[in-house]
Amino acid sequence: MSHKKAGKLVCVGTGMRMAGQLTPLAKSYIESFDVVIAAVPNMFTRKWLQGVAKEYVCLLDHYDDTKVDGKTRRDTYRRMADTILHEVRQGKKVCAAFYGHPGIFACISHMAIADARQEGFEAHMEPGISALDSLVADLGIDPGTVGMQSMEATQFMIYQRQIDPTALLILWQIGIAGDLTLKRFETEPAHLQIIVNKLMKTYSPDHEVILYEAATHPLEQTRADKIRLCELPQAALKQITTLVIPAAKKMQIDQDVVDQLRALSGTILA
Repeated sequence: MSHKKAGKLVCVGTGMRMAGQLTPLAKSYIESFDVVIAAVPNMFTRKWLQGVAKEYVCLLDHYDDTKVDGKTRRDTYRRMADTILHEVRQGKKVCAAFYGHPGIFACISHMAIADARQEGFEAHMEPGISALDSLVADLGIDPGTVGMQSMEATQFMIYQRQIDPTALLILWQIGIAGDLTLKRFETEPAHLQIIVNKLMKTYSPDHEVILYEAATHPLEQTRADKIRLCELPQAALKQITTLVIPAAKKMQIDQDVVDQLRALSGTILA
């Protein structure tokens, strides 16, 4: 029988607003594990983590290295994961805490868990409240109504993706859309015009879209600005801005499939 090594890793999410969104299980790991390693931009959450953790390590300093030595974001994420693994290899119980959900747009946690398991350590992830959860609640959108498509903005730009205009489309990280260098933390109107041109193959220039930003602390307001698609290049965007594109067309019945199902069940679809 194989035995796991002494070190252990659990990746948890602090939610979008830590107060009330931190699960009891995540809280227990944060308070009881040997060290908490965090990539959390919210100052209030960082202060709380520092106060309750037995030992605290902040990963955000690695972003400064990116700006100074010209490394890419991918290099930075690799160093962050290595920082987590270093503590696990020391035989410590490590809680890695991430903003929102630890597995959604958080490649560091996936890298660290994969590496830890490969080296024989116990490692797993606990879910947290993500930007998507907040978006659904704040905008009153049910992904089950017409379906939902979700992808990263630059990925949509550089790959040939098939968009269904009868479903909701969510483009994440629109604020850094078109950055192929992986070194920038903002985008420019020229980059946004390219993505708008691509979107206008499916949607009209006047199609109403939403610029969404979840509130991350009680004093912050949720952003849900409605603009026309063609206005996107001039819009004020942040790294956390998400582009939400409502469906532009109604769903059409696939009559052949309906007939087949009706023949099997004897029912009529209204």
